[in-house]
Amino acid sequence: MSTKGRVHSFQSMGAVDGPGLRCVVFMQGCPLRCVYCHNPDTHSFEDGDEYTPEEMLQKILRFKSYIKNGGVTVSGGEPLMQAEFVKELFYLLRENGIHTALDTSGIGNLEEAKELLSVTDLVLLDVKFLDAESYNKYCKGDFEQVLSFLKLAKDMGTPLWIRQVIVPGINDTEGNITALVEFLQGYENVKKIELLPFRKLCVPKYENLGIPFPLADTPEMPQREIDELYKLVPDKLK
Repeated sequence: MSTKGRVHSFQSMGAVDGPGLRCVVFMQGCPLRCVYCHNPDTHSFEDGDEYTPEEMLQKILRFKSYIKNGGVTVSGGEPLMQAEFVKELFYLLRENGIHTALDTSGIGNLEEAKELLSVTDLVLLDVKFLDAESYNKYCKGDFEQVLSFLKLAKDMGTPLWIRQVIVPGINDTEGNITALVEFLQGYENVKKIELLPFRKLCVPKYENLGIPFPLADTPEMPQREIDELYKLVPDKLK
C-alpha cells in the first residue's frame, strides 16, 4: 500500500523553485519556526489534503508538456518530515522522465533523507544562518542537523542550490555573504547561491491565523541591495 502524504497546496507552473517551469508541491508540516516564514499555514502537521504518490503523479502528468524543460519541486512546510512519500513520488517522476528537486531546510531524519536523495536530481537547501546560536534564535532549530545534511549531500554527490533569505538588520551585511561563500568552500556539489530578499506578502496569512508576524516592523529588503550583495558571490555560483 502506498504511503499517504499531507499536501498543503499545489502550484501548476512555478518559475522560482528550480530550473525551468515546474510544478511545485507544498507539503504540510514544519518543525521550524523561522521569524520570516512566509508559509505559516504549513506549520501544522494535522492540516492539508491526503494524497498517495500515484494520485499526485496523475495530477502532475496533466502538465507534463509544460514542465518538460523544468520538472517538479517538492517544498513545504518541510518535505523531509514526509520523506517516504516524497521518495515514492520522486521514484515515479523519474520513471516518467521528470526532473526532481527538493526544497528543504535539511532538518529531518538522516537515514530517510539518504533514501530520498537517491532519487533526487537537485536540492534547494535553505541555509538560513551559519551558527548554532543564530539558528536557534531565529528558527528554533538545530544547526548541527543542517551540517549533517550538507555532509550527506556532499558524500552522495547531490547537486545543491544554496538559498538564504536576506533580512534587513539581521543578515544583510557584506560580511554575512562573504561568510556564506567561505562556509561553502569544499562543497564541490554546490552549483548556485540564491539570495532571496525578505518580503512581507505573508502578513495576511498571519492575520488570518490570528498569530503575530515576528518581523512585522522590519522593512522589506530592497532588490538593489540584493544586487550589490550578489557581487560578493563568485560568478560560477550565480
